[in-house]
Amino acid sequence: MTKKKTESQKKSVKNQKTSSTDDLQVQLEQAQQSAKDSLDKALRASAEVENMKRRNIIDLENAHKFALDNFAKALLEVKDSLTMGLKTAKQENANIASVIEGLEITDKVFLATLEKFGIEAISPEDEVFDPEFHEAVTMIPMPDKKSNTVLEVVQVGFSLNGRLMRPAMVVVAQ
Repeated sequence: MTKKKTESQKKSVKNQKTSSTDDLQVQLEQAQQSAKDSLDKALRASAEVENMKRRNIIDLENAHKFALDNFAKALLEVKDSLTMGLKTAKQENANIASVIEGLEITDKVFLATLEKFGIEAISPEDEVFDPEFHEAVTMIPMPDKKSNTVLEVVQVGFSLNGRLMRPAMVVVAQ
């Protein structure tokens, strides 16, 4: 009987080994499939990131290329005003008053266009001299004016959204 037990135990152990091998084979196949799925997902995600990078580069290039689009369109109004003024000035019955009026209107349109885009004129006549925004061209002794007062603006300055683009060139009382 011991011999029979031993053979049946051997068969049982052999069946367990086969069963265990089959389980391991199934687990291996599942792990391989899972790894394959994960690799596929990673490749798809990588491709999506690359596509997004390319789209962002194109969007950025277009933004740089067309950033001034609205500003340029607004400047066309100024160009139209200048063209009309020149046309009027060239007429036979044109007089200096009508030409000056046209230039003043064009100047107002131009300044309004600049202001629409955050560009402000700096014209500090009769204000206190500020070296942050003004550049003194000369100083003139003026006993009736307060010292460091801007007497005359030689060239208007400009700022863009509060940042100085060009200082105003001014004459200052000494």
